[in-house]
Amino acid sequence: MSAHASTPGVVPSHRPRDVADVSRAPVAPRKEPAVCPTDDEAQIPRKTAKDKRSFDYLWRSGVAGGMAGCAAKTIVAPLDRVKILFQSRNPHFVKYTGSWYGVGGAIKEIYHQDGPFGLFRGHSATLLRIFPYAAIKFLAYEQIRALVIPHRDKETPFRRLMSGAMAGVTSVFFTYPLEVIRVRLAFETKKEGRSSLRSICKQIYQEGRSRKAALPAADSAGASASMARSAATAVAAPTSGLANFYRGFSPTLLGMLPYAGTSFLTHDTAGDLLRHPRISQYTTLPKPDNHPAGKPAPLRYWAELLAGGVAGMVSQTASYPLEVIRRRMQVAGAVGDGHRLRIGETARLIMRERGFRGFFVGLTIGYAKVVPMAAAAFYTYERLKMLFGI
Repeated sequence: MSAHASTPGVVPSHRPRDVADVSRAPVAPRKEPAVCPTDDEAQIPRKTAKDKRSFDYLWRSGVAGGMAGCAAKTIVAPLDRVKILFQSRNPHFVKYTGSWYGVGGAIKEIYHQDGPFGLFRGHSATLLRIFPYAAIKFLAYEQIRALVIPHRDKETPFRRLMSGAMAGVTSVFFTYPLEVIRVRLAFETKKEGRSSLRSICKQIYQEGRSRKAALPAADSAGASASMARSAATAVAAPTSGLANFYRGFSPTLLGMLPYAGTSFLTHDTAGDLLRHPRISQYTTLPKPDNHPAGKPAPLRYWAELLAGGVAGMVSQTASYPLEVIRRRMQVAGAVGDGHRLRIGETARLIMRERGFRGFFVGLTIGYAKVVPMAAAAFYTYERLKMLFGI
């Protein structure tokens, strides 16, 4: 009896302990995440947001880039108008070039002549161009960067430079005709009989045809020689039609390589320096819950603006001479006989008129425009990425 009594007594005495031990093991970890989510759970949405080829990431990145470009361009629209007038040597504003006082005088004359809306002349075309341009640029940079720099150990300054350059070339190829239209609208200063968007497009499309029609009026010997030269020119560079919407496209491509390349390179490098462990507590923000895994901590507002401003200054200096050449080529039909100047011809013309300094006309106002524009663009883009969780 004692054996039988001890046997059933032992079984129930051990079973409660086993049940208690088993029940305690799974209960503790199950209750803890329900009250306070762990970092492992927070990483689940981060892995989904990290897929840069997903449609969700593409549209979020594109919208963020487009809105960043529009915000930046709106801030500097008056200075952009004045800079175009200086670069293109508008006859009414040549007297103002060369000093900060001239910038103020040009803005004052535009304001008195056309009112406050005159400072934003051509801005509607700017927004139509800049949204797709900035959207494609930032989106292309993210995609190209992911291909060129697949891993952290592959990240080098040269790869960053090439990623930015290719992104800039991609964006400008699709949006350049809108840029030509915008420059033409900003170039006009006559108070009466302003051209509409439709008339500007028609004028650009038909430029060069009048020169072809005038050829038969010349003498036979001169006409045949002129027609031969015109035919050769037409083969190399058409003087009318859709090709006119790509005036200055070659120097734009050449200028975009150093501009976009150095812009993204400088911004990313400055961001790395500002995130250095010794100063990161003063320059970075805590990572939000939806922060993508592996992405550096976001910068504080002043640090992000600083990185973007430095990027704008460096990129503007590197690409400004080609930008001046591009502006002169874009407005060639508005101030001359419609002849499409080549890069070399335009460069020689600028050198003959102003010398080497002519390639840097308006650089000061260029700094005043590009530095806040780049700062606002990168700041807006990074903050929208935080908001979108990408």
